[in-house]
Amino acid sequence: MTAEPELASDLQRAAVEGMDGGGISNGLSEGIVVVDFGSQYSHLIARRIRELKVYSELVQPSATWDQVCQRLNPKGVILSGGPASVYEPNAPLVPDWVFQQDLPVLGICYGMQALVHQLGGRVAPGAKREYGQATLERNEQDNALFQGLPPSCQVWMSHGDRIEELPAGFSALAQTENSSMAAIGNGGKIFGLQFHPEVAHTPLGMSILDNFLRLVCQCQGAWSPANFVAGAVDRIRRQVGDGRVICALSGGVDSAVTALLLHRAVGDRLTCIFVNNGVLRAGEAEGVQETFKRSLGLNLMYVDASQRFLARLEGVTDPEAKRKAIGEEFIHVFEEIAPELSNAQFLAQGTLYPDVIESEAPDSRNSARIKTHHNVGGLPENMELELVEPLRYLFKDEVREVGLELGLPREVVMRQPFPGPGLAIRIIGEVTEERLDLLRGCDAIVNEEISAAGLYEEIWQSFAVLTDSRTVGVMGDFRTYGYVCAIRAVSSDDAMTADWVRLPYEVLARISNRIVNEVPGVNRVVYDITSKPPGTIEWE
Repeated sequence: MTAEPELASDLQRAAVEGMDGGGISNGLSEGIVVVDFGSQYSHLIARRIRELKVYSELVQPSATWDQVCQRLNPKGVILSGGPASVYEPNAPLVPDWVFQQDLPVLGICYGMQALVHQLGGRVAPGAKREYGQATLERNEQDNALFQGLPPSCQVWMSHGDRIEELPAGFSALAQTENSSMAAIGNGGKIFGLQFHPEVAHTPLGMSILDNFLRLVCQCQGAWSPANFVAGAVDRIRRQVGDGRVICALSGGVDSAVTALLLHRAVGDRLTCIFVNNGVLRAGEAEGVQETFKRSLGLNLMYVDASQRFLARLEGVTDPEAKRKAIGEEFIHVFEEIAPELSNAQFLAQGTLYPDVIESEAPDSRNSARIKTHHNVGGLPENMELELVEPLRYLFKDEVREVGLELGLPREVVMRQPFPGPGLAIRIIGEVTEERLDLLRGCDAIVNEEISAAGLYEEIWQSFAVLTDSRTVGVMGDFRTYGYVCAIRAVSSDDAMTADWVRLPYEVLARISNRIVNEVPGVNRVVYDITSKPPGTIEWE
């Protein structure tokens, strides 16, 4: 068993959808399939492969070969880690097609143990759990996986089971103090690693993955977000045909890139709709209209539905209920507007890969849904518009590269992520006009001070949260009883994992001082120092 939390990595729809589902890889000459056994690192494997200029996607163990080929042109397979034990009843198994297609295979952690188990070897509980840094010592024989690497190197272990007996034809390629078979191979195209090459704690992990791609899978490495544009435009045209599209534009980089791709694909048959849902930040409605209508020349319709959304949120305190209500109301707004736009049939959204990963309900016990994203799991089942999601399989940094390729202004491309449900999920408890005004004031100060310190682009997200706690304070010799404001600032590559930012004390001091002095009703400021995991980036 691997010692990993059961974090979300389920792509039950992504594993089976074809081109019309928004995939981006058909037509590419090569791709790597990552079979996801539920590891917290599964998405990171896909990211690392893409960083090496080879396209990669996650699929579930239940995906068939035909379903995989709808989305990829596989040159190799990587089997992820996972929290299960291969000898347990109903443990997930390597799909039969992995062995039948004679493709190169790299099993990582649980993936290696599953290979051993299914090919006739033996896996058993380890006498000693191995977690954290370990020194990998290579054996004498040459092999493609470790070509160019030193005889020993640091790796990251996270497992509780161990291999007791190798399948016929396999040999140990490297070992650690606690794992005599920390790397294995069959002398051909099948390899296994007990450690995790995809994490930063394995410093030479990218070299190992690169060797697998170039030397074993014979990948050329021609994929990049920049050359994604032409293919995305073509796929949009094939999906939409002569139809009209409305695009949900928020002002963030995801919806902005989506809008520009749609505009390039269908021209004037695109209408962007910016809905003021009442939970925007200070000045956001005006800023979005200025950027996209006047500066970029998009056909933009502004809809002020703030009171309508706030009415839906009245009395709602559960975070998932908030997300669901906002997602449903968005769709209803668009469906009501569609007849005014020559019967638009398509709705474009800036859904990203991490949104899908975190939102999809699991179809096995090896992964768990963390939360619903309003533009994935918050949509009504009976919606009449067909979704167009050209970014559905991109990570945030890849979207930014595409945005720069499309000529988006840097201030839009580098804008920090802002959740679709807006400030509603940064207010703990019920959303009211009064509490929104308080949070807007706090959030504006955070943004101003982070920007003034030159830290804005270095931080993934920085924002304020209005808690439902009230505390006693003293101001001007008078007792106060105000809200607690929490400050959150995190660093991340893709929002799947994140660490809290060590903001300079002087920046925190200025933020705190300004908030308690400039935002009546808030008398205490705290700083959130929780990483993800175990927390999430947003509080709700």
